[in-house]
Amino acid sequence: MWIILDGYNVIRQWPDLARLDRGDLQSGREALLHELQAYRRIKGHRITVVFDGREQGGFSEAAENVGGVGVRYSRRGETADLVIARLVAEGGGGAVVVSSDREVADAARRQGAAWLSAPEFMTRVEAGRLASLKGGDEEDRPEKSGKGTPRRLPKTERRRQRRLKAL
Repeated sequence: MWIILDGYNVIRQWPDLARLDRGDLQSGREALLHELQAYRRIKGHRITVVFDGREQGGFSEAAENVGGVGVRYSRRGETADLVIARLVAEGGGGAVVVSSDREVADAARRQGAAWLSAPEFMTRVEAGRLASLKGGDEEDRPEKSGKGTPRRLPKTERRRQRRLKAL
């Protein structure tokens, strides 16, 4: 699974990272990358974070790999949103996009990618960390077999939930 994050959007939605970000942008980015590296070690997913570089960025898009996490900076005059849309298109829609920006989420959905808000992702990262500390995966528990409506969700929603369950 490929997880693509809207970097500054996630930082500003994550309380601990937002506090660091207010003091220094670099501190917020480093803290996010540290969290993602730990999550990647636990889950093994491919992760790419996209940051805006349109104000101070270069004339070409910059990419680097930090501890197994891909980092992209948009080129000058381009937003991270456009880079995310391009990455989703390149990935064939099989990605999970993490952003609380509705425009980014809508663009991802139109291209067939699943979408997750920053607070939801933060909850999953923290749950994954706790599960790894306990030595098990909380998702390994059997589903409850209870009674309820047999209504089936639409195909797109079932596909989205299947992808998000893998997180």
